[in-house]
Amino acid sequence: MSERVTTTLGPLELPNPVLTASGCGGTGRELAQFFDLTRLGAFVTTSVMAQARAGRPTPRVTETPSGLLTAMGLPGPGVETFLERDLPWLIEQEVRTIVSVAGSSVEEYGDLARRLRNVPGVAAIEVNVACPNVEDRGRMFGWHPAAAASVVRAVRAHARPGLPVFAKLAPDVTDIVTIALACVDAGADGLTLINTMDAMAIDPQTLRPALTGVSGGLSGPAVRPVAVRCVYQVHAALPTTPIIGVGGISTGLDALEFILAGASAVAVGTALFHDPAAGPRVLRELEEALAARRIGRLADAVGLAHKPAGYVPPQVRPQEPEKEKL
Repeated sequence: MSERVTTTLGPLELPNPVLTASGCGGTGRELAQFFDLTRLGAFVTTSVMAQARAGRPTPRVTETPSGLLTAMGLPGPGVETFLERDLPWLIEQEVRTIVSVAGSSVEEYGDLARRLRNVPGVAAIEVNVACPNVEDRGRMFGWHPAAAASVVRAVRAHARPGLPVFAKLAPDVTDIVTIALACVDAGADGLTLINTMDAMAIDPQTLRPALTGVSGGLSGPAVRPVAVRCVYQVHAALPTTPIIGVGGISTGLDALEFILAGASAVAVGTALFHDPAAGPRVLRELEEALAARRIGRLADAVGLAHKPAGYVPPQVRPQEPEKEKL
């Protein structure tokens, strides 16, 4: 792997910036049929909860123009099975693993972090705050700075000291920068931007909502401009906080757009459903894009869109002038 694309997410060093988005790579076994998972910067698990969940009844997935609308309800086997079956397999394959956690109360998030505290093979924790708080009339933790911060604080308090904690934020809020600041103040080492957007589709045949849950989370190319905006705004406010950019990434140029906005890594999600090997392909295309722009290292492209016009980073190799013909 080229040193050109190595990246750091706080204390976490990765050989490249391309990850999977939580919920899109299954347990890892599904994607392993198509490529070696160690070729990724890291694999992000589906959100783990304390108890097993069947999720919402079908239909819970529908396609939209340039996107995918899902209302899965966070199905999963629960933390016990994850620790006994899924995580050991990832460790055995030597896959760098970021564990996503979700809960319905602050205490549940804290308990999940405690369960992971002494488990080997966990590279970082991603805190999915797009979950309803049963103690606050079902309102999402991620909608309010104080609620999101309380979840991050609980995870940070119970997680292994030094283990990176990333807060994954939703874009459909009044001010994502305020929520990002609250999470960082509460102990988040970095941020994942963005989660899906709340959206809805109606089936013209049944004349009813297309999803059993009525509304769901929109992902795919349709949300990429929103995600890039969020990354740009948060990086401007928190330039030293590492960001994982997520939302509609399907090519290397998509990934480069996020990096220029301020992301230090990117996660591929919806694209995996029609191209399971999209991760390695996006990485290859990103390397080609950096080389074509004579950018020597990925780190020199992070946040480059914030620089003034005419700025040339030190690692950009200038175009050599053509020699005069004799």
